[in-house]
Amino acid sequence: MPGFELWSDAERKQVTDVIETGILMRYNFDGPRKGVWKAKELEQEINTYFGSQYAQLVSSGTAALTTALSALGVGYGDEVIMPAFTFVASFEAVLSVGAVPVMVDVDDTLTLNPEAVKAAITPKTKVVMPVHMCGAMADLDALQAICKEHHLLLLEDACQAIGGTYKGKKLGTIGHAGTFSFDFVKTITCGEGGVIMTNDKAIYTKCDGYSDHGHDHIGHDRGAEPHPFIGYNFRISELHAAVGLAQLHRLNEFLSIQKKNHAALKNILATVPEIGFRRIPDPSGDSCTFLSWNLPTMELTAAVVEEMKAQGILAGNFYYYNNNWHYIRKWDHLKQSVTLNALSPELKEKIIHHANKDFSASDAIIGRNISTAISLTWTEEQLKEKGEKMVTAVKKVLQQQAVTL
Repeated sequence: MPGFELWSDAERKQVTDVIETGILMRYNFDGPRKGVWKAKELEQEINTYFGSQYAQLVSSGTAALTTALSALGVGYGDEVIMPAFTFVASFEAVLSVGAVPVMVDVDDTLTLNPEAVKAAITPKTKVVMPVHMCGAMADLDALQAICKEHHLLLLEDACQAIGGTYKGKKLGTIGHAGTFSFDFVKTITCGEGGVIMTNDKAIYTKCDGYSDHGHDHIGHDRGAEPHPFIGYNFRISELHAAVGLAQLHRLNEFLSIQKKNHAALKNILATVPEIGFRRIPDPSGDSCTFLSWNLPTMELTAAVVEEMKAQGILAGNFYYYNNNWHYIRKWDHLKQSVTLNALSPELKEKIIHHANKDFSASDAIIGRNISTAISLTWTEEQLKEKGEKMVTAVKKVLQQQAVTL
């Protein structure tokens, strides 16, 4: 899955270009940098590859979400509808701008359930934020229709689905804005980094300034630049951008390997009739970073996880139902609204309310799901061995269950 698995001289060359100039900051120092502008170059190439009109690089995927929400005007009193299955950064970003994260159930796509979204809309709802989890997309047709009907903004958290598509369009470019994360374990990495993509110039201009202390970046004297609004330091460095530039050039290579390995592993697991797979709204657009599969019951799934653990083959297989990072069941800090900085009583109350709702519908889906990370470095023999060991573990549990019954 992650680009770091195939680290090469291409990344080293891009980083060396920066080191040789000695200019690690993305802005100014025009003379000494000798024409080397890795962040600018990466933004241009992101637009070309993904089909967006504007791209703003920042220091992380979390910074990308925070910047995008701010540029969309999200803040005090606003509600952002998001899935109960995501990474903690999604709700962290919403909280960072003073808005309310409204978690709702996922469906068998492992992404936002459109019906749950409809039921959660209130007069304070401003944004619907689908998260394209484990490499594949939410039902964007349904979500776009909901947003259009209710005059809401659509912000794609595509951090886990770089290179995925939906009906021919790249994920992250379909909503009013979209974000990627380029952290160490994403499909392509900068080490740390992120990007906001949009086709709206006004949103881009706000992202550009907000991510750099409010600088308007007009003119050539940084010290004299006006600050139309307050911003923060979410800048990416030239070193990080250099790594990302090399990785972007290799994205098609990574996706090709992922899809091949994904298909091969799926064929092996599909030999077990009791194993099913997540529903993908546009199967051809799956980036194939994970193969997400399921069993008929939560009890069977939990038993298979324990059996794989006992056999030493659980690595790379994620049971998100018991995961601290990705599913609301384990987010006690959110459920109790534990923060270092004091929140307004009103916001704290709303956080606690929404985080402690009934998510049994999501439990029934996430509790039966196992997501297997697809490695770029597997040989055919290693892939076959991994798949066969997983099948053996599943069959063993099924046989034990049959005997018990």
